[in-house]
Amino acid sequence: MDINVLESRPAGYAYLLDMMGLTGMPHWHTSFVSSSGTHRSKVQDGTIEDIYPIRYWPGEKVGDHLEFVLKYDGVNLGLLARIFEKVSQDELTEFIKSKPTGKYARRIWFFYEFLTGKQLPVDDLTSGNYVDALEAKDYYTVQNGEKSSRHRIVNNLLGPKSFCPVVRRTEKLAKLDSADLRKRCEDIVTAYPPELLRRALSCLYNKETKSSFEIEHIKPNGSRTEKFITSLELAEKEDFCEKERLIELQNRIVDPRFKDSDYRVSQNYVGQTVAYQKEIIHFICPKPDDLQSLMEGLIDSHKRMKAGNVSPVIHAATIAYGFVFLHPFEDGNGRMHRFLIHNILSLHELVPRGLMFPVSAVMLKNPADYDASLEAFSRPLLQLIDYRLDEMGQMTVENDTACWYQYMDMTAQSEALYEFVTKTIEEELVEELSFLANYDNTKKAIQDIIDMPDRLIDLFIQLCLQNNGSLSARKRSAHFDFLTDEELSAIEQAVKDGYNRHD
Repeated sequence: MDINVLESRPAGYAYLLDMMGLTGMPHWHTSFVSSSGTHRSKVQDGTIEDIYPIRYWPGEKVGDHLEFVLKYDGVNLGLLARIFEKVSQDELTEFIKSKPTGKYARRIWFFYEFLTGKQLPVDDLTSGNYVDALEAKDYYTVQNGEKSSRHRIVNNLLGPKSFCPVVRRTEKLAKLDSADLRKRCEDIVTAYPPELLRRALSCLYNKETKSSFEIEHIKPNGSRTEKFITSLELAEKEDFCEKERLIELQNRIVDPRFKDSDYRVSQNYVGQTVAYQKEIIHFICPKPDDLQSLMEGLIDSHKRMKAGNVSPVIHAATIAYGFVFLHPFEDGNGRMHRFLIHNILSLHELVPRGLMFPVSAVMLKNPADYDASLEAFSRPLLQLIDYRLDEMGQMTVENDTACWYQYMDMTAQSEALYEFVTKTIEEELVEELSFLANYDNTKKAIQDIIDMPDRLIDLFIQLCLQNNGSLSARKRSAHFDFLTDEELSAIEQAVKDGYNRHD
């Protein structure tokens, strides 16, 4: 079919959204068909724009563009859900019946009924090979998904209709190998004695707890710190991703005055006040009326991925980031989100028994990367929400937003968590274990010079490390005036040797 334009026109999602007057979350791939020239691609900031030659033009029918979508644009469940709200059932039925055994037509049929809950007047298929809902070479999927005999489709999606994230197999994620990460951890751990590892675990719990609170600029008291550490200890053994356990966790880590007994019932948002009655909105949470279904879906998705042998990092990213985007409680959502990362990685035994990953410490050290992982969803979402704020700062969301939280593309968040976990293993874990090993060696060297109480040895090492390997005259006078010059020089040298603090 000829295209009556000189240059190009949109195809696939771009065509359908424009034709139906719809808006949606930005998709990673946009297609155009040109009346002249060859195939050209433009890659920028993680998005791809393809211009195809004239022979790719699918035609004017919705079904043909939906098939084009699955072939070239990829699966975006949120956009498909919005398109299916507008599409004519008769037109879609006619298209599917015209290609009863075509894999793309069957997928369109399956996705329509999965996303809308409506059944098209099409007879069940009785023969033909089963095909996957998502191509496993292009997306992360559950293994051994249930078969839909009606469509001859294997449902290998990561979640149910109420919460079904999608993660693409990008070049960055192609490097993700859980076995390699696990082996790297084991190689690191086996280089140190068990006693040191036991001490390291206590340090790592403290580091994770301190970092998770510090990300939110909170200084917890000793009781809240201990309760969070106790929860981290339980996270190695127990699954917290169910409603009762999440409420219990929230009650344990927040100020007692802000404990919740159920999911929130008010409209939440994240913002900052810049002037009287002037707010800058950063993120808008789902409507409270949508929250129960979304959280049930998130928990079901977690169980599905746990049983479906999904990569630990992908599983942790989709559930933990999904949780913080749903924001089910009035307080504590960020800390719980980071807690769930640890919980899920431990359940998959990616973290060696008796150890933990201080992922929050890496997030704290890389705030721009962490913020970017959150804003990859929150920023474009803002453009789709109609809301108003009253004089008390109470928000009302005025349009239907549930599908954007139901069907998130969590590729960016998965890539970010992969980077955080890798840095945690290669940097935080190695540094913490090395520091403790250096401490042991330094302590033994000091004890060979002078028989000094452990408390003073600890203090001497700490003060030297804070002062580039030397003890200041003031600190010597205050704490170590009993040392001779020769002893002081020898002990300082022991610290420098132990921690490689040489001028």
